[in-house]
Formats: sequence, structure tokens, C-alpha cells
Amino acid sequence: MSQIKKFAGQAFVYGLSSIIPRFLSYLLVPIYARIFLPNEYGVIADLYAIVAILNIIVTYGMETAFFKFSNQSEFRNVYSTAFFSLLFSSSLFLFLGLIFNKNIAAFIDYSGNPEYIVYFILIIFFDAICAIPFVKLRNDNKALKFATLKILNVVVNVALNVVLLIILPWMSGKFHVFHFELNVKYVFIANLISSLFVFLTLIKDFPIKFKFDFRLWKKMMVYAFPLLIAGLAGMINDNIDRQFIKYLSPVGHDAMSDLGIYFANLKIAVILVVFTQTFRFAAEPFFFKRQEDKSSKDTLAQVMKFFILVCLVVVLFTMANISIFKYYIGEKYWSGLSIVPVVLGANVLVGVYVNLSIWYKLSGKTMYGVYFIVFGCLLTIILNYFLVPVYGYQAAAYNRFISYLLMVLLCYWFGTKNYSIPYDVKRIGKYLIIFLVGLFIILFLNSLHLSFLIVVNNLLLVIFVYWILKSENLWLVTWNYVKNLKKLIIK
Repeated sequence: MSQIKKFAGQAFVYGLSSIIPRFLSYLLVPIYARIFLPNEYGVIADLYAIVAILNIIVTYGMETAFFKFSNQSEFRNVYSTAFFSLLFSSSLFLFLGLIFNKNIAAFIDYSGNPEYIVYFILIIFFDAICAIPFVKLRNDNKALKFATLKILNVVVNVALNVVLLIILPWMSGKFHVFHFELNVKYVFIANLISSLFVFLTLIKDFPIKFKFDFRLWKKMMVYAFPLLIAGLAGMINDNIDRQFIKYLSPVGHDAMSDLGIYFANLKIAVILVVFTQTFRFAAEPFFFKRQEDKSSKDTLAQVMKFFILVCLVVVLFTMANISIFKYYIGEKYWSGLSIVPVVLGANVLVGVYVNLSIWYKLSGKTMYGVYFIVFGCLLTIILNYFLVPVYGYQAAAYNRFISYLLMVLLCYWFGTKNYSIPYDVKRIGKYLIIFLVGLFIILFLNSLHLSFLIVVNNLLLVIFVYWILKSENLWLVTWNYVKNLKKLIIK
């Protein structure tokens, strides 16, 4: 439990780096939803999906490789080698992207807006350069600095969005001193400036002297290549649904509007995405440094159980208050609310998979990660190809859930054969059954549109949380954790 407490303390600070930026970004959702039409919001969804995939390619697993080798080799060589590897490759990416920006724009159906490509090429370049310095902060346990920079990045982005999308258009219409036309491109410009801001802030952490250990780099690439394939397939798995909605929506549908509605409703599930990202930030350095401990597998099992319990509580909380959360995305997007519980379930499975995947990272058998994620990616592509043209974006949500469910089962089964971890499957299964009963009751009450359903729904949530705390004997632990949270953060 002491290891769990230490992990929780680190996770809390890393959580700030995810929760606060996500919360601030979440404030942009109602702005976008009210300023832009669904088809315009679809442009944002489409381009950011492509960028997410490109980010994986440009960083090619070097972040996790850094963690692996920083504990085995002379640290400065690892940091310098990883940094300059990304510097060279991302510079080449920048050069080619700027030369062929019009060709790229035409290829993805934005021939009228090649400037979008220029913005995102620059964003990807600056983010890639900063990737290893950010990982170094995590490795050095400088969680507070890491969190501060991540938060500042989003603060700048949100502030610029407010200025470019609200203040300047208002001033233009009010005073008629200048003409300012509202456009989606200002969302991308705000992102570019915030990425440049972080780049300039981190320059002092860049390696001063050029050191590149070619032998070390080859070892890192051998380790990272399977992670690149797995990461790429995983990102495709998470984002390819938007391309199927864009190109294969049912006949008679406005594809970009469907994409905008789908993307807006994904945002309601943002809390679980934040929690999973928080776990990943804290988990990799935490478990890599403790993989030789005799109790490391027991710790992994405990972390998994508590991770799932928190996820279940978050899902119930979201669905219990969906009648409130829906106002964040606006009435134009309510037609997609039916996919929210499905997407939440898929996000839980993503988090469980991230938990399970630690076994092949610790054991060095990273090719298993490739097998699992490529399988899930191919399954998602096949299901979307056949079902999206018939059922639209609703099918994309269910396909995401099915894909991750099978990936979780595969990863768990192979993990028991290669790196057995004593997960408390029976207890987790019991919690899951009670959770499903509560969820179905909440969904049933929501369908009745009762005026008092929020009170009843949250009462069910409180009962579920009480039962978990009592079953796990966590009342005293929870109270002590809250009292000592400041000490945990400092440690």
C-alpha cells in the first residue's frame, strides 16, 4: 500500500497536467459548438485526427525507449541521442511538409485551404522537438514543472481562442474599425502559437552539446520500432473512425455534420481520457524503476483494481448527470447523445488495456503490443467499412468498444502466459456486475425524462461509492490520503 500511495502522489501531480489542461480545453467545446456549425466542427475533428496519427510517426516510440534505456546506460548519452534523433527526423518532416503542403491539402480534400497544412506541420514539428525534454522531466520526477508547462500550453491556447473567436469578432462588429472574419483556421493558429510558446520555454532544457551514440541509438530503435507500430496502429484505431464517417456516411447524410456531432459527443467522455492519460504518465517511470522489486507484480495488480474502480465511478457519475453535461455541447449535437455510454465503455477498456500492456513493456516483449494493437486496428477498419455506410457514426462508437474489448481479452490471456500478474479477477468481476446493474437503472431513468432523475441517479452513485469503500476497507485510507496529499506531492 505504501507503493500505491507513492504512485498516487505522483499520479495526482501528473493528473493536474492532464486534468487542468483538459478542463480548460473542455471550456472550448461549448464555444466551438455555438460558434461553428456541425460541418465546420467536423473539419476540426478531421484534421486533429490526422495530426494525432502523424504525431506517433514523428516521435516513433522514442519516449518509451528513453525510459527503458535511461536506467541501463549513461544518462546524458541517452537524453542527447534521443533528442537529436527526433530533432533530425522532425526537421526533415518539416522540410518536406512545407514543400508539398498543397499536394497534401489536395489529397485530404482541403485543396482550398493549404494553409491548414502549414499550421499543422509546424505544430507537429514543435511538439516533436519538445517530446524528449518533457519525458526527461518525468524521468527526473519533476512532476510539478512538467504539469506547469503542460498547463501553460493550454492556458495560452485557450486564451488565444477566446481572443480570436470571441473578442476580435465582437470588436469588429461593434466598432467597425477593422474587419475580422470568423474562421476555423483561428483554432489552428491558436494551437500553433501555444506550441511555439512551449518550445521557447523548453529551449534551456535542450542538450547543450551534440552527443549522438549511434550504437545506443540502434538499440533504442530496435526497442522502439514495435512500439511505433503499436502506437501507430493504436492511434489509427482511435481516429480512423472519423475518416470512415467523413467518406462513408450513409447516403443522404451530411458527412461532415455527422463527424462534428460524433466528435462533440466524444468530448463528454473526456474525464476518462484524462484519467487514463494521468495513469500512463505516472505508470511508465514508476514501474520501470521498480521492476526488480519482489512486490512489483502485486503492486501492478492493486493498481489495476483501483484503476478500474475509479473508471466505473467516473462512468456512473457522467451518465448520472448526462442531462447537465449535454448542455456543454449544445442542442445542435444532442442527436448523438446515445453514443456516450458506449464511448465511455470503450474508454474504460482503453485504460484497462494501458494497464495490462505494462507486462510486455517490462518484459521487453514489445512485439506482443504490435500483435494486439494491429489486430484491433484491422478489426476496427473492417467493422467500420461494413457498418458505417449502413448505421453511420453510431456504428463507429460500437466498433470502438468491440475492438478494445477483444484487445483487452487478448492482452490479458497472453499476459498470464508470459508475465503472470495476480489480478483479483473475481473481486473486479463482482464490482463490474454491480456497476452494470446501477448503469442500466440510470439509463432506464434517463429514458423516462423524469424531473427528479438527477437526484436519484446521484443517490445510486453515492451508494456504489460507499459499497466500494466499505468492501475495500478504504475509509481510513482515503481520509489519511486526503490529509497527507501535500506531503505525497512533495515526495
